[in-house]
Amino acid sequence: MYKKILLATDGSEHSLRTTEHAIHLAQSTEGSKIEVVYVKDSGSVKANTLNNWNKIGITDVQRDKLTHVETTLGDSNIQFEIKVLTGEPGPTIVNYANKNNFDLVIVGSRGLNGLQELVLGRVSHKVAKRADCPVLIVK
Repeated sequence: MYKKILLATDGSEHSLRTTEHAIHLAQSTEGSKIEVVYVKDSGSVKANTLNNWNKIGITDVQRDKLTHVETTLGDSNIQFEIKVLTGEPGPTIVNYANKNNFDLVIVGSRGLNGLQELVLGRVSHKVAKRADCPVLIVK
């Protein structure tokens, strides 16, 4: 049913649940592939760089957020690929999904913390409204 699945993640606890749902859906259709997308918000990338300019490994901050997702997918024996994009999360995810003809987009309903829930809730809303394929929002 869903052979080409886009999993949008931010590394939060909530997004880890989306990973589990993506795995279950991919396992139900032989030959399914999950493409994981992490969007670096250009504003927060700049802030992280300015606040941590003298620390070694700042470029690994985003990669560290994907470690658990990558491990979970690796353990599932599902074919997957990870892409890191830069931009405003909602429009970037929609753009990527629409240009690459996904069968399904999976996104979490909440993000990294209470303050960001407002922003990331809007991300899932934007994706649901503007993606050309079905969207699964995981609570």
